[in-house]
Amino acid sequence: MPFRAITGHRRVLTLVSRAIAGGTLPPALLLAGPEGIGKRRTAPAVAETLNCREPRAAGDFEIDACGACDSCRRIARGVHPDVIVVEPGDTGSIKIDQVRDVIDRAAYRPFEGRRRAVIVDEADAMAPAAQSALLKTLEEPPSASVFLLVSSMPDALMPTVRSRCPRLRFAPLPGADVAQVLVRDHAYTETDARLAAADADGSIGRALAARSVDLTEARQVAKSLLEQMANVTNPVPRMQAAKHLTGKKGASADERDHLAVCLRALSSLLRDVAMLATRADARALANTDLQADLARLTGAFDGERSMRAFAAVDRALGALERNASPKVVADWLVLQL
Repeated sequence: MPFRAITGHRRVLTLVSRAIAGGTLPPALLLAGPEGIGKRRTAPAVAETLNCREPRAAGDFEIDACGACDSCRRIARGVHPDVIVVEPGDTGSIKIDQVRDVIDRAAYRPFEGRRRAVIVDEADAMAPAAQSALLKTLEEPPSASVFLLVSSMPDALMPTVRSRCPRLRFAPLPGADVAQVLVRDHAYTETDARLAAADADGSIGRALAARSVDLTEARQVAKSLLEQMANVTNPVPRMQAAKHLTGKKGASADERDHLAVCLRALSSLLRDVAMLATRADARALANTDLQADLARLTGAFDGERSMRAFAAVDRALGALERNASPKVVADWLVLQL
């Protein structure tokens, strides 16, 4: 995949392209950022550009892969002999034997390409011994190889490993970019794509993972909750409203998923309410179709209250990720809004 085919991250990709064109690409890079935003796609794009038989300038990129030559096609299919991918095994970790094998192969000159690319996907899953083994190679990297470590949790890597790898920071994608990819590549309707993008927090991967959840229903639950909480101070009806956040009774995993989607929808709505309260540009709203309804909430959720509510939703999501009871989280949240 050429750089120009990757959605978003233009500043980062332009810097990498410039480094390749100028022959200044570091021997190791750490591609870090949230899950599902395009880090993993960037790694083979670097390998393609390094080994493309007909590289070219393209738009903002000083050099980019053609995407059509034999080398580019084989890298895209994952069968190029000079592109090595290391990823967690069945145990969920990357063992020292996997890393040792890669180190041995990287010591030799490329078979046919200009540079060998070693892609370590989910690099934070490397066992400590595997990281230590890789560190020795990162300290004295082979001249014809480049190591690309991909991680959503870079701080889980040893400090010494991180210090050897300049970090490329990948930010969450704008909602419009997420929606565009969902429509273009995954057959979403415009409406469904917009809803999924608002829930996905800048991650295409998260949007696809939540495809089985009724996002329209979840957003409606979140909107109804805000409307109820706007002027209700009695804790009894507030606690009754909390039941809708966890959905119908069933498996705890279903309740957890439903609550997580509702909380993300609630966060998105509160952000829009705060923007409307400050008379920000309405074109930046995530829920443009609800602008009139959300505008009516600005009187109850002024700047200070909306910020407190937004922070409470963020804490609730954090508690849910730490395996707190969905019911406890929902009950606590409605008392904070």
